[in-house]
Amino acid sequence: FNEHTEILTSQLDFVNTNWSPDFETIRRHEVDVSLDPDTAHCTLILSEDGKQVRHGELNPDLLDNWKRFKYLFGVLGKEGFSGKFYYEVKVEGKTEWTLGVVRKSIYTYVWFRPHLKKGCWTVELEDGKYTAHADSSVTLSLREKPQKVGVFVDYEKCLVSFYNVEDRCHIYSFTGCTFSKELYPFFNPGSSDSISLVISPVDATV
Repeated sequence: FNEHTEILTSQLDFVNTNWSPDFETIRRHEVDVSLDPDTAHCTLILSEDGKQVRHGELNPDLLDNWKRFKYLFGVLGKEGFSGKFYYEVKVEGKTEWTLGVVRKSIYTYVWFRPHLKKGCWTVELEDGKYTAHADSSVTLSLREKPQKVGVFVDYEKCLVSFYNVEDRCHIYSFTGCTFSKELYPFFNPGSSDSISLVISPVDATV
């Protein structure tokens, strides 16, 4: 099994049909996600309403907070969730981002790239490639470039799924996950552009 496995989205759709519920049903599990400024890396700029984050200049005044990401351009949501929950993030125009959910214990591993064994379930765009970070990195071949990404967690089914909202299609799912505590939404806007990741309200009309 190669470290980087190429999987076509069409194959994923086929494989995951049995445990992927209807997309509109998933969207009914929307939760209100806001960013936690105490966890944001010192180069990240958050909007006042806590719904947007982008890369900016280093703010040395923020370095003393131990809760803050130091080696990853990341920020957590203010609240953790369990059960079934869903949220959407606008990524339009961005050349780099990482989205998903994490255990709060990720702080123990801030030296590292997000990784399933370290309590992270994420999908990333970097250098024009989409990657799902699991026990081994899975390179995704997507039919369309997502402009808005939906993240869905079913705690009881040990499932974390990602969706292209506009196309209403499945991007990737982690199955057989091990959860023991609440999961926190994770956002990394990258450092290659200054466009914000935007937490968007779920709109039935997309």
